[in-house]
Amino acid sequence: MSAPTTEPGQRPNILLITTDQHHYQAMGTRTPVLQTPHLDALAAGGVTVDRAYCPNPTCSPTRASILTGQYPSTHGCWALGTKLDEERTTVGQLLSRTGYSTSLIGKAHFQPLASRPDQTSLECPPILRDLDFWRTFTGPFYGFDHIELARNHADERWAGQHYAIWLEEQGIADWPAYFQNEDRSNRRTHCWDLPEDLHYTTWTAERSIAAIDRAVDAAEPFFLWSSFQDPHPPYLVSEPWASMYDPADITPPPAAAGELSRMHPWFFETQRDQPDFSPWADSPYPTHGFGRQVRDEADLRRDIAVYYGMISFVDAAVGRILEHLEARGLAHNTLVVFTTDHGHFLGHHGLTVKGPFHYEDLLRIPFLARLPGHIPAGTSTQSLTSLIDLAPTFLALAGIDAPVAMQGVNQLDAWAGGGPARDHVLVEDRFQPTTVHVRSYIGDRYKLTVYRGTDHVELFDLAEDPNELHNLAGDPEAQPLRAELMHRFVQADIARESSQYERIAPA
Repeated sequence: MSAPTTEPGQRPNILLITTDQHHYQAMGTRTPVLQTPHLDALAAGGVTVDRAYCPNPTCSPTRASILTGQYPSTHGCWALGTKLDEERTTVGQLLSRTGYSTSLIGKAHFQPLASRPDQTSLECPPILRDLDFWRTFTGPFYGFDHIELARNHADERWAGQHYAIWLEEQGIADWPAYFQNEDRSNRRTHCWDLPEDLHYTTWTAERSIAAIDRAVDAAEPFFLWSSFQDPHPPYLVSEPWASMYDPADITPPPAAAGELSRMHPWFFETQRDQPDFSPWADSPYPTHGFGRQVRDEADLRRDIAVYYGMISFVDAAVGRILEHLEARGLAHNTLVVFTTDHGHFLGHHGLTVKGPFHYEDLLRIPFLARLPGHIPAGTSTQSLTSLIDLAPTFLALAGIDAPVAMQGVNQLDAWAGGGPARDHVLVEDRFQPTTVHVRSYIGDRYKLTVYRGTDHVELFDLAEDPNELHNLAGDPEAQPLRAELMHRFVQADIARESSQYERIAPA
């Protein structure tokens, strides 16, 4: 199948909608107690990609991969606290050069919460709250002609940027009072006193609609990334969403007895009263998830209930954007992709915090795509998709050749019901230079995870053991399979090597 055709002068629009830290089952189509009518409608109008994965289970590396079509080890933003070089070629840059209006509204997180000469950052204190700077800076930024940013999750003290300017425009001069102070002594839990009409989810929807209108008024096709911050913890949201779900209706996932006994030792440490991660703590900066993760069941139920409320709030905001597409007569010519940057645990396997724990809960992500006339409505596919595939897919839709340095593949035909575009995905995860360095190979049925510098391996049969309770790596009868998967892993790693330039001469 080829890319969809449009009438002369009507290049297709691209709307990418992302959440942050969203479990792949946390949608109404998979979890009946969860109300997401607008995402359900989006699924009914397009394809549900059942096996979509992130290239890294943390924010910055994956978000940089969405932009560049490259793995974190290639584009250089390899962990939280590192930066994506502004000189990297991005999908927004390539679309902008060919006449697209390109906008990013919401969370960026391409740069760290600190700045130094070799890694300057606009996304760090004190510049986050230098509103005079943000009033005059709306791009360009990583290929986006226009940006409006908000760095915080819930009431985090990183609030500022364009979101704070908008709050002031709403007459909220004392907006910092709704956010944490420096010592975090005024942290809120679950129910936020910030009214919903002042919440950044409302702001993201409103400003995304404005970006669409700006492109339409300029008679330009658009690439818009609407980047919602929720449902990333802390579990805090405005009413009525904070009380939308009754914790009594929530059933936390049980942890199976002994399921961590065959996992890497740092999994077991998360369940101890006084965990010891010192064998792997070789950096001054903490590794996410390296701490006690056991939660009281009542607290976990309440956290999940609020997490669901955050998702339903985002769903309502997504509905506003999609309804505006319809009202402007754009839905028929707009590829809409809904996904997230990585998953979450919510108590699965006894875990509640992301980190170097390569279960499906963290690596697998929700993924919907709609393009009338090309993607059949109400379909689903098991075709493997990685977030590194977004950039080359968007470029293909716009009729632009992807640079040879991009490592993703065009998924348009696969999403439309054609054959699979890839037979595996790879996931990288590195916090420190050596001891926290994990990679996974995921094929149609099996998943293999290796740990740098150790003999530990995890092998799961996702068909027979979808909940990943039995690590097969040490079973004698699984050794031929382990060897075969290791060979495939090596071949996949060799094949993904990229080059900045094509070879154009014999010498």
